[in-house]
Amino acid sequence: MATTPPPPEPLSASGPGSLSEPGPPSERRTTVRTLLRLWPYVRPARTRLVTAAVVAVIASCVSLVFPLVLKWIVDGPVAERDPAGVWLGALYLLLLGLAEALLFGLRRWLVARPLAGVEAGMRADLYRHLQRLPVAFHDRWPSGQLLSRGTTDLMLVRMFLAFPLVFLLANGVTILVGVVIMLVQDWVLGLVILIPTLPVAAICAAFERRYSSASRLAQDQIGDLTTVVEESVLGIRVIKGFGRHRSQAKAFRKLSKELRGTELRKARLLAMIMTVITTLPELAIGGALVLGTVRVADGDLSAGTLVAFLSTALALRWPVESIGFLLALSQETATATQRYFEVMDAEEERPGPDRTRVTVAEGGEGLRFHGVTFRYPDAPPGSPPVLDRVDLHIRPGESMALVGTTGSGKTTLTALVPRLHEATSGRITLDGTDITALSREELRRRVSVAFEEPTLFSAEVAENVLMGAGATAGEGELERALGVAQADFVHALPQGSRTQVGEQGLSLSGGQRQRLALARAVAGRPDFLVLDDPLSALDVHTEAAVEAALRRVLVDTTALIVAHRPSTVLLADRVALLSGGRIRAVGTHHELLRTNAEYAHLMAGDPVTEQAEQEDQR
Repeated sequence: MATTPPPPEPLSASGPGSLSEPGPPSERRTTVRTLLRLWPYVRPARTRLVTAAVVAVIASCVSLVFPLVLKWIVDGPVAERDPAGVWLGALYLLLLGLAEALLFGLRRWLVARPLAGVEAGMRADLYRHLQRLPVAFHDRWPSGQLLSRGTTDLMLVRMFLAFPLVFLLANGVTILVGVVIMLVQDWVLGLVILIPTLPVAAICAAFERRYSSASRLAQDQIGDLTTVVEESVLGIRVIKGFGRHRSQAKAFRKLSKELRGTELRKARLLAMIMTVITTLPELAIGGALVLGTVRVADGDLSAGTLVAFLSTALALRWPVESIGFLLALSQETATATQRYFEVMDAEEERPGPDRTRVTVAEGGEGLRFHGVTFRYPDAPPGSPPVLDRVDLHIRPGESMALVGTTGSGKTTLTALVPRLHEATSGRITLDGTDITALSREELRRRVSVAFEEPTLFSAEVAENVLMGAGATAGEGELERALGVAQADFVHALPQGSRTQVGEQGLSLSGGQRQRLALARAVAGRPDFLVLDDPLSALDVHTEAAVEAALRRVLVDTTALIVAHRPSTVLLADRVALLSGGRIRAVGTHHELLRTNAEYAHLMAGDPVTEQAEQEDQR
């Protein structure tokens, strides 16, 4: 199973794909600072959110008026045996209850629509950002981790903005106002109620630290679980073909058990703080009740004042008890926000020319590699580069076959041309212009690629093919591309070129997918064509037909073709042998067969011994 890469802020992993523990304190963001990063998304909805918060504060404070009305009823109409006054007091209580209910309903209505927009905006930005991130980022991050950030994490953010954020403010104001009311009514009883304040604050601080760690671990484990489910669905043919459903189910159960353990840990922490936050204030209320009753009996306190005081204290029970729940949601949202911005903070591909690199204007044309070296960014220090000072010139209109053993760096070299990866050092030029001086849009308009593993999308066949031809391409370009790729099978599909291709194109055979990928590469009539073993899945007869059509295309195109079979090599004008990360020989197919032992072994389909490689390199 893939593992999660190190995010921008150092986090230590405690399991596959997990980033469970926060980094050193100096590198950790506080909950408030993390949540403040949501402000740019919340800003458009700020008027409604502030209005909702004010409404919630008013509604909460309305509940504190109930005890004052009760005091008036007890010390007034009840003490004076005035039935009319009692009915009037009951009417006041009824009106206050209706007002509180209407205010809470208004609060919910105010936040529902804008917060749905906030979530949608964040999700759209995440998707757009993922499209602009370099291939190296996607190579390192499991798709399940990215999916969980765009679904579960953003749902937590929306829930927080709709409920905990507003009620943290409303309950805080309610508690403050309620304490003032109690102190005004009787400061002695008020001090008794305030006794648990310090221990509750200390316990909340400890809870915040521990719950933050557990929340991070749980959300990362959800990402791991999502990855396993996605891989199992996409790889169901392999799982069934090799009878591995039991082992996959075992791996899934293991991750589920780990997630269950983490969720239980969170539940224990929440249960602990809820117990403490509930018990200590209840003891304080009990102490105030006993002391107040004694004072009423002694005539030091009116019965109405005691009733109002205790009613106020009871009205504050929910705001106080909700602290633990609201803190837990705040921590989970802070973790979700941190995970979201771990992706958003990743550096995008530069959309325009990189002016920090030198633009080269040379007399030569075509595609040229000038001392190109490449090492993957996450490669261990001191490891040899994948490509080492590669020099190669493909003349205008020439087709160059690139051959080499598995792992020699052929695919990596071809990925450098459209800047799917950036060369560590050296330069690549197209018609004398450094590719880093071209915008990516211009570069990828001029250079078209077909990968060995064809990827198709859940869309119509025509959409998949014309993806490589631009928005103005029509039926003519589609038919020409299908003809070059010998993809006439498309016309036999239920809706022809309008047939929907299933996920990953798995409703088609491997050869059919590869032919559609090749059609996509040639549809836009590119100046430069990069093909990574584009015919590997074709049968002999189809391969011959595709090669015949492809030769006509290559006449007007400069092409670099990764080849493993002599039949594909024969498409090219010249051949380059890549070995040990360097170009060891360049020539025609027949020249290299006569002069290069390693090339002869490759074309014969025999393994190249280490001794033969060393002798040839010498």
